[in-house]
Amino acid sequence: MDIASAFRKTGALLDGHFLLRSGLHSRQYFQCALLLQHARLAAEVIGLLAEKVAASGVAYDAVVSPAMGGILVGQELARQLDTRHVFTEKEDGRLKMRRFKIKPGERFLVAEDVVTTGSAVRETIDVVRAAGGIPVAVAVIVNRSGTGGVDFGVPLHELLRLQVETFHADAIPADLAGIPAVKPGSK
Repeated sequence: MDIASAFRKTGALLDGHFLLRSGLHSRQYFQCALLLQHARLAAEVIGLLAEKVAASGVAYDAVVSPAMGGILVGQELARQLDTRHVFTEKEDGRLKMRRFKIKPGERFLVAEDVVTTGSAVRETIDVVRAAGGIPVAVAVIVNRSGTGGVDFGVPLHELLRLQVETFHADAIPADLAGIPAVKPGSK
């Protein structure tokens, strides 16, 4: 399956001026929810991710994901890997484990839809560690961090890695400066 084509076909790859969760600006935005709303396609795409994780041999007890974007990915990944899924939620501007318990020593696969800087994944890893859990790997559909990638201190499994330009607020190119920035993802 061509993952980039699936994003285009479902209208999940957007062009314009976007303000990312990281505070960076971009010309492109991966709105995974538009792809994941198609349950069979979501199962197929995340099935490919599950195959990568299974082939890696990483040992985990459960899947954890950051709300909001990672919840659908985490739930389907856990279903396909036949394990439990929990998620972190925003509270006072930070991700917290509100509804679920983590057992000391429990090993977690962290699932997310898209990473650029990886801040939500890092926060989730911190939450897991603070509760006594052990993050063992990260699995994402799209890694838009480019060739340098992001380092979470654990293996990263991805379906699609792209070099997508991002800009700091004080370095927005002229063509984007005239277009109002929108923030279509998690708040």
